[in-house]
Amino acid sequence: MKTRHLALAAASLFAISVAAPAYADHHEEATPHADHHEGMSDEEHAAAMAGGSAEIGNWGVDLDARDTSVDPGDDFNAYASGTWIANTEIPGDRSRYGSFDILRERAEEQVRAILDDLAADPAAAGPTGQMVGDFYGAWMDTEALEARGVAPLHPYLERIDAVEDTAGLLELFGTVGYASPVGVGIIPDPSNPTRYIAFAGQGGLGMPNRDYYLEEGEEYDRFRAAYRDYIVRLHELTGMADGEARADRIIALETQMAEAHWEPARQRDLTQILNPMNREQLNELAPQFQWNSWLEGIGLGNVDTVVAAETTAITASGEMLESVPLDTWKEYLTFHFISDNAAYLPAAFDEARFNFFSRVLNDVPEQRERWKRGVELVNNNIGEAIGQIYVDRHYPEESQRQMTELIANLRAALQERIENSDWMDEATRTEALSKLAAFDPRIGHPEEWIDYSSLEVRRDDLLGNVQRAAQFQFDLELERLPDPVDRGLWAMNPQTVNAYYNPLLNQITFPAAILQPPFFDPNADPAVNYGAIGGVIGHEIGHGFDDQGRRFDGSGVYRDWWSEETGAAFEERAARFGAQYDAYEPLPGVNINGQLTMGENIGDLGGLEMAYSAYRRYVAEHGEPPVIDGLTGDQRFFLSWAQVWRGLIREGALRERLLTDPHSPMEYRANGPVRNIDAWYAAFNVTPDDAMYIAPEQRVRIW
Repeated sequence: MKTRHLALAAASLFAISVAAPAYADHHEEATPHADHHEGMSDEEHAAAMAGGSAEIGNWGVDLDARDTSVDPGDDFNAYASGTWIANTEIPGDRSRYGSFDILRERAEEQVRAILDDLAADPAAAGPTGQMVGDFYGAWMDTEALEARGVAPLHPYLERIDAVEDTAGLLELFGTVGYASPVGVGIIPDPSNPTRYIAFAGQGGLGMPNRDYYLEEGEEYDRFRAAYRDYIVRLHELTGMADGEARADRIIALETQMAEAHWEPARQRDLTQILNPMNREQLNELAPQFQWNSWLEGIGLGNVDTVVAAETTAITASGEMLESVPLDTWKEYLTFHFISDNAAYLPAAFDEARFNFFSRVLNDVPEQRERWKRGVELVNNNIGEAIGQIYVDRHYPEESQRQMTELIANLRAALQERIENSDWMDEATRTEALSKLAAFDPRIGHPEEWIDYSSLEVRRDDLLGNVQRAAQFQFDLELERLPDPVDRGLWAMNPQTVNAYYNPLLNQITFPAAILQPPFFDPNADPAVNYGAIGGVIGHEIGHGFDDQGRRFDGSGVYRDWWSEETGAAFEERAARFGAQYDAYEPLPGVNINGQLTMGENIGDLGGLEMAYSAYRRYVAEHGEPPVIDGLTGDQRFFLSWAQVWRGLIREGALRERLLTDPHSPMEYRANGPVRNIDAWYAAFNVTPDDAMYIAPEQRVRIW
């Protein structure tokens, strides 16, 4: 079974959130403090404040990336990164390219060095090192993959062939590695997050989401035709007859699923997707799934309650179990198993998958180098085995110290903002402060590591390694199910360039790999670190107070702790903010969906406000920073924020993200929040004559 990750509990991407004070009266020019490091140049002053020499430029920002011919108030993203954008091409193997991708490349190189060392002397790292080396080696041995051909598929496809009735079909729906119109996983219980509960939701589509099946227009017709060609091609490569007829039946089935699927924006609405149901209610919702026996087969026989997400889609899927012929379901399962595992088969399968999902859908012309994909494969399957070595090599103690200080300042900034909020009543304010006090920040790496010793990894069985690793992960979840929720588990590896907030545990998590330039440099100007990683930290804290995260209390319990009046005041602000993003048009005729991206946009705005407030707290303690290279501390703060979000993206990838991704495109993450922050206007002397100007009374201030 493909475990479906609940969006609200999964890792949220990178930067920013919550709110901090607006500084409308802050002056554009900052005055250097002559009593700090007297006699030094401004650049030397910045280096002394930071403790060394920054990796990027003299103090942490790439000044050559700017296009100073652009007025910051007309297009702040272009001002901050316009020269870089004009002179940079997206690598042929990528759909997008920006600060996150550049750092991910660096992390890949760091992990590759670890893998090379393990390959050279696997015994030196013990059984875990041998396991990692064998997993990576099985991937890199392309000659062996070609020689084995499609033989590795046979035992898995034979299980599908052997299905004779709905009970057998349901057994495969509940088996790790096989597709299903309804996915089942395990999460902390939203009503009591100290324990685990099962979760069920819509799934089963081959293309990115429902829109690719249902939208009208030449572009979507092209996608659907290419998908059909892809299905036919996999049948040809596997030696199965009637590929075209099978493809038509599979697409008809998935189109029927798509018609029942909820739109992504609706899936974000916790009031609609959190529906705890007992066995009787589940059997009323979709009796065709035979929930008692199905859950037993999955390993969830002792679970009395399941959180059912997209209820009408689950009902429709059940009805399709009766209306769609069994043979069509078997064809569907066969295709999806081959497609999902095409990368672990001979090159022709791998190329067919790349051609559709990357070249056609995302306009990516080239496949990534095999070693890079191998790094990703090992990270995704046995990542913590590498993470232990990664932390030893690439996570200095000074980073831990400075991050701890940054987080403390950001929490204090948000506390001050909540205390001074003029739209919250006292009862709601008290609850909000309690939630903030209960935040659990985690930095760098887990305290305890996953023990992979029971996982079988074979050098001659790549497909089997992937399947066994997936089963291993699900078995770990099943083992934990009867126990209290383990708050020490991480949803990301230390070598992951990302960060996340988990509302069910009220935790923010920052893996070691993101704590590198341009996000964080212990030797950079403090304004840079507060604008970059400070914004990231603020964003994740802010997810606890965005349009959906605010529905959980400090213990992670899903409950309404807002007064009616204060809740309405929040919704009014959020609606005005969403309207700003609804008006952005990244592609002709295709706008950002302000409701789908609401949580991330609130995270960006609140996180940047919070980070700025925290930076001013730092300045109050350490002294006003000097002007460096003609830039004040405040200007450097906002400039570092914008350069975190610099990036390029291919049209196909952008189109997909606008339909499916809760994050706004990169340029709007640079420009969207600052338009609502008074301190940005003051820092860059933005006036009503500038294109990005919003009148003070129309700026959105949530936190």
